Amino acid sequence: MATATAAETSFDLLVGTYTQGKSEGIYRYRFDSSRGLIAARPEQLVVTGNPSWLALSADRTRLYAVNENGPGQADTVGKASSFKIDPTTHVLDPLNEVETQGDEPTHASLSKDGRFLFVANYAVHPEPGGSAVVLGIDKDGSLLPVIQQERHPPSRVDAERQSGSHVHSVVSAPNGRYVYVSDLGADKVFIYRMDADNKAWPLGPAGPSEVRLPPGSGPRHLLFDAKGKYAYLTLEMTAQVAKFDYRSGGLDLKHIIDLDQQGGPKGAGGALHLSADGRFLYVSNRGAVNQLVVFAVDEQGDLKEIQRRSVDGDHPREFSLDPTGRFVLIADQKSNAIVVVQRDEKTGLLGKTVQTFAIDSPSALVFLDK
Repeated sequence: MATATAAETSFDLLVGTYTQGKSEGIYRYRFDSSRGLIAARPEQLVVTGNPSWLALSADRTRLYAVNENGPGQADTVGKASSFKIDPTTHVLDPLNEVETQGDEPTHASLSKDGRFLFVANYAVHPEPGGSAVVLGIDKDGSLLPVIQQERHPPSRVDAERQSGSHVHSVVSAPNGRYVYVSDLGADKVFIYRMDADNKAWPLGPAGPSEVRLPPGSGPRHLLFDAKGKYAYLTLEMTAQVAKFDYRSGGLDLKHIIDLDQQGGPKGAGGALHLSADGRFLYVSNRGAVNQLVVFAVDEQGDLKEIQRRSVDGDHPREFSLDPTGRFVLIADQKSNAIVVVQRDEKTGLLGKTVQTFAIDSPSALVFLDK
């Protein structure tokens, strides 16, 4: 498998897209990290409906996508798809797709042993609402049908957005022993204990079984640091990021930081990623703000804001640091572009825009090279 070294300057980039418009699925491009440029033409197109989130296996030989289908779309059934990745050429070959037993799946992650795929069915409509589901993975990497589904009662704090459950992400703890379900509709992160040997029902109750967030905050994406000591969570509806200490499966809330500036326009917390060295946290703030907020991370995992930077577009659905750490790529979904921004590896600060790459409704960015 190709991996990044100091001498390498070209990497394979996978782009997931929404397919209601001109885009047709997953695109594979070459990215030149010496100049920060995405090649004009894709190396490959894999036609698949609404691949809004992409997850790589640990050995980078399998790719999993959620197909964010639902009522009113060309395909009304939420699905997950699997692909084989050639270790030399990075060519993607489809394996199979299965239903996720829910509408508009928006996120997926793999169990630490690679035997299960966790999927978040967001479900725009409150009935039956969202759910977290577990799919098995066969020996060849293809997906097996849903083996477990978990639903949660909504908070109903916001009558419009929280009258039903809306699961936005499902992630494992760094040790793989616990799984965390962020439910925007419930204002909670639900905690499950992982039992990989129980192939019929791998997620069991943990103690504590949930983390309560402020009413109406709408938890979205949860991220652990590499050492497994701290976790960070975006709160979409209140445009905030929460920091937790992580101990024995539990999340101890330490503080919540506003992404919006006082007196400024209202945003919506979105994606978040740590730099490879763990020294900087980047968080997207969408809505009327459309910024990346940059935080320095100290030895205790606490955050200090050091920069706010426009995404030069509308609705940053996702973003990614390139394998060299010298660029940040931002998928501006509603302005139909990937914006490539320079990054200073020492200070963490973002610099000038070096490319605005036109592509319809980008939603996910994954590098195949480390």
